Amino acid sequence: MIAAAIQMVSGTDVHRNLDAALQAIAVAAAHHCELVALPEYFCLLGKQDTDKIYIAEDLGKGLLQDALKHAAQQHRIWIVAGTLPLQGSEDGHVFNSCLVFNPAGELIVRYDKMHLFAFDNGIEHYDESRILQAGRQPVGFDLWSVDGHCWRIGLSVCYDLRFPELYRSLDADVLLVPSAFTFTTGNAHWETLLRARAIENLAYVVAPAQGGLHENGRRTWGHSMIVDPWGEVLQQCALGNGLIMAKLDYATLMHYRQQLPALKHRLL
Repeated sequence: MIAAAIQMVSGTDVHRNLDAALQAIAVAAAHHCELVALPEYFCLLGKQDTDKIYIAEDLGKGLLQDALKHAAQQHRIWIVAGTLPLQGSEDGHVFNSCLVFNPAGELIVRYDKMHLFAFDNGIEHYDESRILQAGRQPVGFDLWSVDGHCWRIGLSVCYDLRFPELYRSLDADVLLVPSAFTFTTGNAHWETLLRARAIENLAYVVAPAQGGLHENGRRTWGHSMIVDPWGEVLQQCALGNGLIMAKLDYATLMHYRQQLPALKHRLL
């Protein structure tokens, strides 16, 4: 199965961001990708955090979901829609939700980001809990590739990467990590954490990211990656808009798991 990770430098215009995402999806499809993943906040990095509230959609309908459904159906491709805001149940809050559309254009699963980022080094200040409502449930799904293999896909988002127990619970063959890591934390930890999650779960990791200087002044780390189950980086994109692709080989996955049966040796 060929998987693609789309890197973006999303701005404050939803329509422009959506157009860029759809163009990148079309390129991935033209290169025979079966699975394509967008980064966190692909649709908007607004001037202020509350901008997410104003574009939040109800599950199953809205500009963003309709466009992604059509793209998946048109290109006959699996689309992991990074994250987009969905209406929350708490006043003044939205869910940061990762949606998956199958090649028939059907919305098959929803994952709401569980771990909400907070960071304060005296210069940069972030607290996602001011606007986001945390999800409560890990989510995975099965993807039957054209070569007849059933891949178990596990969903996560950005800050989730720091919580290995989530990935253990997913019991997945491929771990998806759409992200918008800050430049500071990404420079320090991004690659190390991605490779660690791949190694300890003997799984492929596909991590599309935001990467660059955004209109709102935020700077994200980028370096979207696809990592194999042995922790080797197969493809990487530095900064700016980009698209990386790699073959995820089921035989290779099984080889590593048979060679090092660590997943069978778990006691907890």
